[in-house]
Amino acid sequence: MITLEKTGAYLVNGTTLIPDDADAAARLKAEGCSGVSREEAAKGTMAYNILKDHNVSDNMEDLRIKFDKLTSHDITYVGIIQTARASGLEKFPVPYVLTNCHNSLCAVGGTINEDDHMFGLTCAKKYGGVYVPPHQAVIHQYAREMLAGGGKMILGSDSHTRYGALGTMAMGEGGPELVKQLLDQTYDIHMPGVVAIYMTGAPIPGVGPQDVALAIIGAVFGNGYVKNKVMEFVGPGVSSLSADYRIGIDVMTTETTCLSSIWRTDDKIKEFYDIHGRSEDFKELNPAPVAYYDGVVCVELDKIRPMIAMPFHPSNTYTIEEVNANLEDILHDVEKRAAVSLDNKVPYSLKDKVVDGKLLVDQGIIAGCAGGGFENICAAADILKGASIGCDAFTLSVYPASTPIYMELARNGVLAELMATGAVVKTAFCGPCFGAGDTPANNAFSIRHSTRNFPNREGSKVQNGQISSVALMDARSIAATAANKGFLTPATEFDGTYSNPKYFFDKSIYENRVFDSKGVADPSVEIQFGPNIKDWPKMVALTDNLLLKVVSEIHDPVTTTDELIPSGETSSYRSNPLGLAEFALSRKDPAYVGRAKEVQLAEKAREAGEAPESGFAEVGEALSWVKANFDGITNDNTGIGSTIFAVKPGDGSAREQAASCQKVLGGWANIANEYATKRYRSNLINWGMLPFVIPEGELPFKNGDYLFVPDVKKAVEEKAETITIYVVGEEKKAFTVTLGDLTDDEREIILKGCLINYNRR
Repeated sequence: MITLEKTGAYLVNGTTLIPDDADAAARLKAEGCSGVSREEAAKGTMAYNILKDHNVSDNMEDLRIKFDKLTSHDITYVGIIQTARASGLEKFPVPYVLTNCHNSLCAVGGTINEDDHMFGLTCAKKYGGVYVPPHQAVIHQYAREMLAGGGKMILGSDSHTRYGALGTMAMGEGGPELVKQLLDQTYDIHMPGVVAIYMTGAPIPGVGPQDVALAIIGAVFGNGYVKNKVMEFVGPGVSSLSADYRIGIDVMTTETTCLSSIWRTDDKIKEFYDIHGRSEDFKELNPAPVAYYDGVVCVELDKIRPMIAMPFHPSNTYTIEEVNANLEDILHDVEKRAAVSLDNKVPYSLKDKVVDGKLLVDQGIIAGCAGGGFENICAAADILKGASIGCDAFTLSVYPASTPIYMELARNGVLAELMATGAVVKTAFCGPCFGAGDTPANNAFSIRHSTRNFPNREGSKVQNGQISSVALMDARSIAATAANKGFLTPATEFDGTYSNPKYFFDKSIYENRVFDSKGVADPSVEIQFGPNIKDWPKMVALTDNLLLKVVSEIHDPVTTTDELIPSGETSSYRSNPLGLAEFALSRKDPAYVGRAKEVQLAEKAREAGEAPESGFAEVGEALSWVKANFDGITNDNTGIGSTIFAVKPGDGSAREQAASCQKVLGGWANIANEYATKRYRSNLINWGMLPFVIPEGELPFKNGDYLFVPDVKKAVEEKAETITIYVVGEEKKAFTVTLGDLTDDEREIILKGCLINYNRR
């Protein structure tokens, strides 16, 4: 089904894989490719050439990328524009699309969300952008329909910014990376590795794109096979997949922790652009006759079976047949994993979902950028045709990803067929993906064709004793389960036919409702603010030395951004840095905010020229120890703040607030064994926080300890390979950390205190 090559490999003429082993030279010669070096062949990937076209440096090892277009939604664009405004923004230098698909309900917090929307509309007018009103399209579907282009690059402030199936290399990053683009700066990375996703065969009926995606995620997430690399989809199997099918796989590549994705394109992708009235944006992409890849994931499409990602991660994958055949054992394993994710804070069991030896599901959802595509919904309707979801607890909601899709479903009758079954069809909204829509009952079990199933994504509040579960599945198997009144059922058991109706795109709704400045800014427009839209607080530059209190210690194997700053109802405060910060780590370590704010009082006193201990008395004892053991320590040259330890923080969302909330509460560093994603580490850096790394093993400190970091500013300036930290009060007990690779600009951002300060140079 899925196999991983142990070495790199050459791909010849797009079809023949030659492992990079002792026989490689002979096999290349036999294929008529003798004399081709690994270095030259590495330049034959689609990824290399797109990156080369967008690199403004003269060095392909250290890239400085400028993107063609930018896109954000309504829980990120306010903070981004506020940051850019504070740094001197006058006009959007590239097309920037502001969609409204996350805070669409305008229900939580009164008018808070609609105030954000009006901020977005007036900014689109003032700075020359595009504004997509609520309920018109989810961010990624609009980008597919209206923005993607062959060989182009798009940067979005949402982690699922992935348009590789359309020949567009897209990346999801935290807001500060978009700020850099708005200020004519660059996205700076080392040349990433490129891994071939080599596809053969064709999916069998009943297997959908989510099944293929989950199979890949299950194979590569835990071992980091594609972490921070580009996934390049090649091989003869690609041609067996429709454009919608490829898109459905592609959007889920984020869950592998890869950097980006790109696919070879063909007539099916050309047809997609033709249907959307943008034929000129199609570009045929293929690897060179000989291309070298740093790894290969072999995907036998015909062997994939309907999949399910059990709680609480997209990589916790099984076939649905496995689950049904080994129900007790698998549920027991899920419960053991859940105990770790939930810190044993609430009782958790799925065994009460077993009825007559079968798993009974409470809710089904087909939604958003992953599930809300035209083909997914039509296939689900075919399976459900003539059936009923029943009149018991089970519910089914369907969210088409855009109004044009919704309109076509209405015109071709699919909408009526779905509603006749008892399903509810709703407008384009990302809520079910992040815990703000279709929240199930306590202890309920929801199956969803959406992107993630982390704890709290379905709206649970562990601190209140409330927990429910999400499993990820494909729309087809969700429909088969719904037709079976909620009993878990793979779509391969459906023996009917699929109608495969043709899609007709009607962009008139966009022409009627979307504000498009055509890139023309109007400086006379006044930005409309609401009372919840706040400026970023002042942040000081890095001091010579740091005194840090450890205020949270997390030992989960992976810590998600949802656990660092929850999604769901907290999204209403994304435009209010201090208001949002009150929720930081609230579902993982509820005491964190109080501890961090106590330490911050000492720093505020220090910045005001007062004795730090006047703000927080406990700091006085730690400072006394530092001054007794180190020379030259003063209140002026020693900053005071907090830090957290997590084994591997930052999996999941691109949201910058996972870092910025710590920063505005006085956080000055993270300490980790490794960072789950480049996105989160970049967010730390852009908010002036030190991304310390400590080797895996026994920790030399514990929660509540004070840590002293002497000469930290000098270490950053001089690119020190290691930094020594002392545990306060333990006879100068020392340990070392590293910062990893930092560009010169990243070092300067940390030294200045944050990206805003850096841009005020």
